[in-house]
Amino acid sequence: METLSIVEANPYFLPHLGGIENRMHVTSKHFAERGHDVTVLTAQLPGTPAEEETEYGYRIVRVPSKFYNIYNPPYVTSKGVLDALNRISPDIVNYNYRWAFSFDGEVSRYTGKKVFTYHNMWGEGVGYQRYISEANDALYRKKLDRYDHIVAVTDYVRDDLIRRGIDPSRVTSVDNCLDVVPEITRTEGDFILSLGRLVATKGLDYLIEAMRDVDYRLVICGTGPEEKTIRRLVSKYGLEGRVEIRGWVSEEERNRLMDTCRFFVMPSIYESYGLAALEVMSYGKPIVCTDVDGLPGNVKDAGLYVKPKDPKGLADGINRLLADDGYRRELSDNALKVSRAVTWDQQILKLEDLYRSVVDGTI
Repeated sequence: METLSIVEANPYFLPHLGGIENRMHVTSKHFAERGHDVTVLTAQLPGTPAEEETEYGYRIVRVPSKFYNIYNPPYVTSKGVLDALNRISPDIVNYNYRWAFSFDGEVSRYTGKKVFTYHNMWGEGVGYQRYISEANDALYRKKLDRYDHIVAVTDYVRDDLIRRGIDPSRVTSVDNCLDVVPEITRTEGDFILSLGRLVATKGLDYLIEAMRDVDYRLVICGTGPEEKTIRRLVSKYGLEGRVEIRGWVSEEERNRLMDTCRFFVMPSIYESYGLAALEVMSYGKPIVCTDVDGLPGNVKDAGLYVKPKDPKGLADGINRLLADDGYRRELSDNALKVSRAVTWDQQILKLEDLYRSVVDGTI
């Protein structure tokens, strides 16, 4: 079978550990294992080399960039993106972002075959950020027409794009899934867990308010622009003895917490997929989560669903799962089944076939 030259492009990559970067790493690794020539094109972080061969079989090319710490992740401007693409001259480019104008513009002007992977919901944001996000997505809609195909990370994202006028024949969903099945202990510790970026769309302010009516320990892991607000709410409600904010934790500690928590809480206001949900389900942990966007399609029957922005409903859901051991065990068993239903060994074949069709011009 003829090999492909593939570029995965995104202004952020490891050690940024978000869902986009994780998917890029996993797909690049699997494509390299299948004999394809894979390059990750990204912004150059301070102290990182301009080019690097990884132990996973793909290379990283970094272009000169400046980072502005006004949000999480920071805003980035880069130079030489289009020049790098023309120099590499891949069979196909997959671009993964729409909030970095220099990367956005130069990748969209690349004249070779290219696809765009849509990871987040259209207009995702809270308060004034929603208006900015809506405006940005409306502008980016025109750039989408320059791509040969669009990949959506869930059926929900695909259907939402179609509702917004994208031709259904131009959008294919290739879900995120597990890469490595973890070793688990099925331990139930004395805490519930929330982890991820501390941003407004994750709804953590509603979780803190809900904890006023929950007599149990909550551990929150992650960093982001909402950390001060969350700490302030914990102090305001006198929850210091119940809510522990860990900040950044190592991958080893993160895995230990997922393995030993009683269950996971995900009060998101927007959530296209919820990679953290998939990860925690792989440890056999149930989830109390909101019924928004792509979460129900991801979590399926491993979750207890509540309405978004509803502290009382969230508290009721948490308390129910704490009190009902049998129901919790049922959801725990479901979580293992859901998380193992699809793997990247299967999904990479679907993505490979899609890329070949784009390169051949048959899609």
